[in-house]
Amino acid sequence: MMLNTLPPLVGIGLKSDHFQAVLDHPTLLDQDKTNNIAPAGWLEVHPQNYFGDGGPPHKWLAAISDLYPISFHSVGLSLGSADGLNQYDLDMIAILCERYEAASVSDHLSFSGNAHDRFADLLPISYTYESLDHFCKQIDIVQTRLKRPMLIENPSRYLEYRNNEMSEIEFIERIVSKTGCGIIFDVNNVEVSCKNLGEDCKAYVDAINPDWVGEMHLAGHAIEDHDSGELRIDNHGSPITDYTWQLFKCFITKSGPKPVLIEWDSDIPSYDILMAEVQKARNVIDTACNPASISAASQTRVHHNAA
Repeated sequence: MMLNTLPPLVGIGLKSDHFQAVLDHPTLLDQDKTNNIAPAGWLEVHPQNYFGDGGPPHKWLAAISDLYPISFHSVGLSLGSADGLNQYDLDMIAILCERYEAASVSDHLSFSGNAHDRFADLLPISYTYESLDHFCKQIDIVQTRLKRPMLIENPSRYLEYRNNEMSEIEFIERIVSKTGCGIIFDVNNVEVSCKNLGEDCKAYVDAINPDWVGEMHLAGHAIEDHDSGELRIDNHGSPITDYTWQLFKCFITKSGPKPVLIEWDSDIPSYDILMAEVQKARNVIDTACNPASISAASQTRVHHNAA
C-alpha cells in the first residue's frame, strides 16, 4: 500500500519565520548550483494552523505548495481519547487535503483531550487490547474520511502505565496490521522515551520494520536534572543529539532512503542553521545508503549472528 507520495528526501517543518526564505531558495527541481544553501525536499505543516478560510497563512502556503510537496502533521485529532477523535479537526483536515493536495497526513500515538477539555500536549495511552481496538477504530474513521492511509508517530513518554499488556513496539505492529496505516518513525522520541524509562534505544530501533515507515522525524530535546536523575523533554528546540544521529544512521542503513523531516518547533533558528541540519541528514543518508556501507553493515550483522 502506498503510504504517501512524499519523496525520499530531507524536508523541514515550515514556520512563518522561514516563509520568505523558502520562496527565495530554489526547489530541488530548479536549483541554482551557485547557491550555498541546498533546498529542502519537502515541507511539513501543522494543519491546525491553517483552519481559517483565508488570510496571510493561506497566501503563503498556497505559494509554497506550488513548489514543494506538503505533509500535514496533525497535533489535534486526539485518536486515543476515550470519547473518540476530534471530529471538527478531521473535517477541517479533509478540506485542507483537498485544497492543497497533501502528500501525507499524520498524527500521534497519543490523546490530547476528552469530551470537555483540550490539552496542549500529546499524552501517552496505555498499551492494552482494549485501547488497541479503540485506537484502530479511530484510525479507520480518519482513513475512511480522507480516503487514504495515514501515518501514526511513535510517542515521547515520561512514564509507563502499570496496566500495559504489551510493549510499544507490539502495539504499533498490531495497529499497522489491523488498519493498514503506516508510521512516522521519530528517532528523537526513541531516545527520549527509552532513556526516560530505562529501555534499550538500539533494540527499539532494530525492532522497527522499515516497511511500516512512511516518514522519519529528527529533532532535539532538553534535559532536566532532578533528584531522581535526568529527565528528557521532547521540546524540538535544539540541534539533534549525536546519539539520535547514531540511531538514525543505524536504521537508515537497514531501510534505505526515506522521507526525513528536521523538526525545530521552539527557539526557532535562522534558516541557515536549520538547513545545516538538513545537509547533515543528507550526508548521513548518503554515507549509510551507498552500496559499500550497506554491504559492510550486512556482513557485520551476519558475523555477529554467527558468533
